Amino acid sequence: MTVINDPSLHNATLSGTLSKMQAVLDTPIRYQLRLGEHSVNLNEHLGKEISLTYQGQIFCSACGRKTNKSYAQGHCFPCMKTLARCDMCILKPETCHYFAGTCREPQWGEQHCMVGHIVYLANTSGLKVGITRQTQVPTRWIDQGATQALPLVHVATRQLSGLLEVELAKLVADKTNWRTMLKGGEADIDLTAEAARLITAIQPKIDELQLNHGAQAVTLLNETVVSLTYPVIEYPTKIVSHNFDKNPQVTGVLLGIKGQYLMLDTGVINLRKFSGYEVAFN
Repeated sequence: MTVINDPSLHNATLSGTLSKMQAVLDTPIRYQLRLGEHSVNLNEHLGKEISLTYQGQIFCSACGRKTNKSYAQGHCFPCMKTLARCDMCILKPETCHYFAGTCREPQWGEQHCMVGHIVYLANTSGLKVGITRQTQVPTRWIDQGATQALPLVHVATRQLSGLLEVELAKLVADKTNWRTMLKGGEADIDLTAEAARLITAIQPKIDELQLNHGAQAVTLLNETVVSLTYPVIEYPTKIVSHNFDKNPQVTGVLLGIKGQYLMLDTGVINLRKFSGYEVAFN
């Protein structure tokens, strides 16, 4: 992969198939724009004008075939209908049907769902609960634009994390208001105190899952709060969204990066939404 960090190359035009930004936990978080084989250090472009131009072609992020429309964040229609990663149980993990023998891709399920997951609290647009594979910490928090995060429980499978999330979602939000998240200014939340309150409230569910699946299948964690800082010069006061399907040219001064969003002086764009799009960067 070509990594563009050389200042002399900052005016170069690069093109390739867009993937979700790669992020590394640092202060602030370091972002890489990925275009096919190219990778651009976006933090170095803060305060500068950039341009992203959709080239008119979309390629499936799974099979690579050309598609007229992107489904499920970068897939063609056949892959969306057949791949386990695009099944509804990914959005609702409590409905996992692996043990029923109907998983679309049992081997993929073993690698991604039948592995350790973390149930966590985060401060995104406010207090929320979420789940992620253990190996996706802290990437998942960064992708959601969380400014604080606290792991609560380690569970043996994705389905167990979903069952706990359902219980917690009765008490706190399980989704992020992306518009609020992009305006910044989140007040710190005492996640440790919230965790103690919520664990007490769902203790009967934890006891039930441990009884049915074994004590080691659901383990309470005693972690410290992780703080996340994003590379932002200025947050937008009004959210205006760019959309490659409506306007292939996105140009503006890069004012910040948060979650999977670029914040320009002309509007914001969710790059993950356009995974698979062939895009030129200048």
